[in-house]
Amino acid sequence: MNNERLYQVLVAPHVSEKATLDAEVNNRHTFRVAIDANKLEVKRAVETLFSVKVEDVRIQKIKGKVKRHGQSLGRRNDWKKASIKLSEGHDIDMNAFEAK
Repeated sequence: MNNERLYQVLVAPHVSEKATLDAEVNNRHTFRVAIDANKLEVKRAVETLFSVKVEDVRIQKIKGKVKRHGQSLGRRNDWKKASIKLSEGHDIDMNAFEAK
């Protein structure tokens, strides 16, 4: 996997109440990833970019919601979420991310 793909796999950290609690308690961090990314690509990207050891990767594909705009219907895009469990003694500083 080349360096360009590493930066395309991880889109952004997924910040929610549940994800924050999971990071504190279980050392499991959640990221939005590219829709075509697989577990091996996500694992390599996290290990390379953050210099940590990944123990487990779980991926979910989230379907976009159907929203109404007056009489017409619209649909949000599908997206993919990866939940990464880190090995003991490793941690990711989420403050290192900058908002784009």
